[in-house]
Amino acid sequence: MPRGNDGKQVPPASDGRWLARLELSDDNLLRDRTYRRLWLSILISAFGAQITMLALPLTAAVMLHATAEQMGVLTAMEIVPFVLLSLPSGVWLDRVRKLPVYIAGEGSVALALTTVPIAWYFGWLGMPYLYGVAFFIGCVFTTAGSAAQIVLTQVVPRERLVEAHAKNALAGSAAEVAGPGVAGALIRLVGAPFALLADAVLLAFSVAILRGLKIEEPPHALIRDAFWPALRDGMRFVASVRLLVVLAILVGCWQLFHQMAMVVQILVATRELGLNERQVGLCYIGLGVGTVFGSALGHAISRRIGVGRCLLAGFALCGVGWLQLAFAPKTSWGIASFVFMLVCFGGGAVMIFINFLALRQAVTPQPLLGRMTSTMRWLILIPAAPGALAGGWLGEHVGLRWALGLGGVGALMLAGAGYAFTQLRTLRELPRDAHDFPMDATRAIA
Repeated sequence: MPRGNDGKQVPPASDGRWLARLELSDDNLLRDRTYRRLWLSILISAFGAQITMLALPLTAAVMLHATAEQMGVLTAMEIVPFVLLSLPSGVWLDRVRKLPVYIAGEGSVALALTTVPIAWYFGWLGMPYLYGVAFFIGCVFTTAGSAAQIVLTQVVPRERLVEAHAKNALAGSAAEVAGPGVAGALIRLVGAPFALLADAVLLAFSVAILRGLKIEEPPHALIRDAFWPALRDGMRFVASVRLLVVLAILVGCWQLFHQMAMVVQILVATRELGLNERQVGLCYIGLGVGTVFGSALGHAISRRIGVGRCLLAGFALCGVGWLQLAFAPKTSWGIASFVFMLVCFGGGAVMIFINFLALRQAVTPQPLLGRMTSTMRWLILIPAAPGALAGGWLGEHVGLRWALGLGGVGALMLAGAGYAFTQLRTLRELPRDAHDFPMDATRAIA
């Protein structure tokens, strides 16, 4: 992307007046016009995602009376495509321009969501149909989600990736504060299936914004190698960078515990605590509060305690939230506990991923970004589907609270193991490349 001598684009006068009103500092990333458009698209898409995050599981749990095991399968169906397609999609992404893939993905998800209310209206909707929609969305996110992460590295200098991921998370946070209440009211008004149309409309707006981005992808950033050698090169690169191996193990284990707890949390809210759709939506504002905390303070926390410790603290914060909800009473205190869990998860997940994404991008050469991203996503999501299925089975046969409790205990133990048995606690700043950090900071888990 063409830039001025200072590495930033100078916005036109009208943008300058708008930015002045927001009192942004001169070096704020939002002064970059291209990044600002990307950020606005993320904000709009995130707002729509809040609707789908509630409407899809509520359609299953309330309207189709899904069991805990069926909820686990629904979650697993969205994860399975990552395991099946991530590696080949990474090779493909390194051969093509990423922005068109990102745009096509947003549009495809909008079309898939539109089919759900149509199927409900004609009486075709059932759990198998929702499984198919979840699987399709997972397929799209496998490629378009990786493309979106790479597009960010084409817009933002690598040394500012933690800041950029924090700002992107802040866009999600703003949506998570306002979105769940609106989503819950909308679902209560028109029903969960028809509420998905709102997300489809917002995704269409996101596509329109992304189409206006001007990103120059240099030819040397694309590969022309044969498929299998290119695939092996990507996997060999990830295996050769000890930091990436450690991150894949830790975040993969966190995904297992995360999915175990997540598949039952809507059921806990509706069946254990007796909340209706609108009340669940209002409670989910807590998720936004947590992500606002994580987004606003995550970069500062990362600079103060180090990127490695900040990531590990995110594991622990999520674990505290899930574990305390497992013991919550069926009273107003239980509802407060549900909200507190969402606050912990929102903040913890942001602290994990702004550092995880920045670390893995910082050590990867541009021509390998697609294969690295897809390989890492494949590795961390291999445990996710078993986690979702295990959570569903536990919720069905042992108890919903057991799935939450085991998820919480697992996340807390993972944070302790990461601190005790890896040198992530010594990794304070982003490395400039795969070899620009102390070897003791990348020692594998003992």
